[in-house]
Amino acid sequence: MGKDEQRRFALVAGEASGDLLAGLLLDGLQARWPSLQTMGIGGPRMLAHGLQSWWPQEKLAVRGYIEVLRHYAEIAGIRRQLKARLLREWPELFIGVDAPDFNLDLEAGLRSRGMKTVHFVCPSIWAWRADRIEKIRAAADHVLCIFPFEPALLAEQGVQGSYVGHPLANVIPMVPDRAGARAALGLAPDAQVVALLPGSRRSEVRYLAARFFAAAAQMLKARPALQFVAPILPGLRVEVEALLQASGAAGRVQLLDGQSHAALAACDATLIASGTATLEAALFKRPMVIAYNMNALSWRLMQRKQLQPWVGLPNILSREFVVPELLQEAATPQALADATLAWLDAPEKTQALQQKFSELHVQLQRDTPTLCADAIQKVLEG
Repeated sequence: MGKDEQRRFALVAGEASGDLLAGLLLDGLQARWPSLQTMGIGGPRMLAHGLQSWWPQEKLAVRGYIEVLRHYAEIAGIRRQLKARLLREWPELFIGVDAPDFNLDLEAGLRSRGMKTVHFVCPSIWAWRADRIEKIRAAADHVLCIFPFEPALLAEQGVQGSYVGHPLANVIPMVPDRAGARAALGLAPDAQVVALLPGSRRSEVRYLAARFFAAAAQMLKARPALQFVAPILPGLRVEVEALLQASGAAGRVQLLDGQSHAALAACDATLIASGTATLEAALFKRPMVIAYNMNALSWRLMQRKQLQPWVGLPNILSREFVVPELLQEAATPQALADATLAWLDAPEKTQALQQKFSELHVQLQRDTPTLCADAIQKVLEG
């Protein structure tokens, strides 16, 4: 098939972070195959690239074992209908973007019928889910990996993978503009600023925001001049405002509509939920305290699957605790406050951390769209 002949790919991305990844992927695919047709399930970036989305992406954005169980029937129904439609329409390739709980089973079903499949972002077999490797082997002809250590790990298990770089490393500047971010947010150039990032999903915010605001109240007792910014998705603002009012820090935390990158650029340190945002904070070279709290049963189930001592991406990539992690019962407001203030009192330690994060940034910078297209072309030709 020549460059200008029409190809048809199906893609499924389950939440906002997957939509961002898929947007970059589609940049590379449409540069390689300008008349590419795409279908499946996606968000705004994918729709802007012309994806025909058969269901709203929000239907798949559910987190945690217990929370997923509540929505299981609907999600399983969507997957059954989607599989049947894909087998009828038979695109040349299926690409599952993240959302491994949804996509791996779907990919395995399609691949068993002869469709070529690619999974974008190696599921975190190196963190919680070593048991997923069997699923990946059955599901994917190829895995597009965003961390450099992953292809070798997959190869040991008989799975082909390519390192394509981490897309965020090209979005976030090597030297963030702290002064510009502060000016944009109305923060004093010489203030000490802490960014509070309690997560991007309702279930995360429910478990963490109250703790983060209570920690801010504790920090203000020690340092009355501290300033706080908290990026919040607009849809969660009413809920978050109520939690802030009850925290003792009302009037002292500036809630932002999104703008997490501006908050990270502007801050001196961040108190942050475990997840992709911790990598963003590392790329902004900011010291952080990583916290997590979730449904107690979900937590016990996940702990049994944990293969290594780190949960936060900066620690996993560094193979050591370069920043503190306060998880579940350990994430008390006082402990979160103390650990965050400790960064503000340790400029030399902060400088050493920033150097480490700069090296990490360089390691993650690649031409992701082109490398994705290269790998997918090999799958199609293989």
